[in-house]
Amino acid sequence: MTESKKRRVHPPEFKAKVGLVALGGMKTINQIAQEHGVHPIQVSQWKREIQAQAKSLFEGKRGPQPVWDVKGDLL
Repeated sequence: MTESKKRRVHPPEFKAKVGLVALGGMKTINQIAQEHGVHPIQVSQWKREIQAQAKSLFEGKRGPQPVWDVKGDLL
């Protein structure tokens, strides 16, 4: 019988670090994957996830909302 490999679970900090290195563009995905001991496809997935979630960092940060009274008039 063959021995099955257990899946490795990487902490979010590790995923963010590797994904940000990939976003930097200073090294190839293959170089990053080899340095961190993960598959290149996994590095690409983490990079895409960071890109997709980056916009949510800035949603809803447009300053204080106007205050309205009970009649609906601006105070």
